[in-house]
Amino acid sequence: MASDASAAGSHPDPKDQTAWDEIPAPAVRRLCLYLRELEGLLSRGRLTVSSKELGRTLGYTDAQVRKDLAHFGHFGQPGIGYGVEELIGRIKAILGTDKIWNVVVVGAGNIGQALSTYRGFLKKGFRIVGVFDSNPAKVGQRIGDPPGIEILPLDRLAEVVASQEVRMGIVAVPAEVAQQVAEVLLAAGVRGILNFAPASLAVPELVPVVPVELSVQLEQLAFQIRAQGSRVRAQ
Repeated sequence: MASDASAAGSHPDPKDQTAWDEIPAPAVRRLCLYLRELEGLLSRGRLTVSSKELGRTLGYTDAQVRKDLAHFGHFGQPGIGYGVEELIGRIKAILGTDKIWNVVVVGAGNIGQALSTYRGFLKKGFRIVGVFDSNPAKVGQRIGDPPGIEILPLDRLAEVVASQEVRMGIVAVPAEVAQQVAEVLLAAGVRGILNFAPASLAVPELVPVVPVELSVQLEQLAFQIRAQGSRVRAQ
C-alpha cells in the first residue's frame, strides 16, 4: 500500500515559471480544500491525519491526496500520516497565504459591501484595504462595524493600490462596466482579479482572473438536482 510519505519531485522554484505552470489547476483547488479540512481538524485538537481520512471527507481517494501533495515535495511519515499543524503551514506557504494580502474591492453594491465587511477574509490571509465606487451618492459612506471602511471614489484607486502594495482586486460591478474596471485595476498595479461580474474579462495572458458566477453555479446545481431526481425515478 502506498505510504503517506511521498516524494515526487522538489518544491517548484518560484523563479521557474514553467514548474509552476505544470501544476494542474484542479490540484491547486483541491489544495485549498485540504487546507480548510486541516484547519477544522486542528480546531478540534487533532495532531495527525492520514491521506485516506483527509480525502474521504472531500470525496477524494488517498492516492489523489498524495498525488496532489507530491507536486510540491515530500510530506508525511510512514505509519503516522501528516502532522496537521505542519501540513497547514506548508500548504499556506505554497498558496502564499502565510502572509497577509491587501485587497481592494471595486463596486459598493450589495455584493461589494458584503465582501468588504466579511471578517473571515483576514483569518485566511486577506485584508480589504479599500472599497471603491463611481456613484457619488455612495462615496464617503462608511460600511461595516464602526469605524467602518469608507467608500472611496475610483480616482483614488491607484493611490491606495500603491500605498498599500495591493496585488489583488475584486470586481463587483455590473457586467457592462466590468471590463473598464478591470483595466483600471491593472493600470493601477493590481496583478490578479476575482471577478464577481457576470462577464468575461479580456486581460493580458499572465494576469490571473478567477470568475465567481453565482448564477452559473445555481444552474449547475439545478441540473444536478434534476439528474438526481431522474435517478430516483429510474430505481
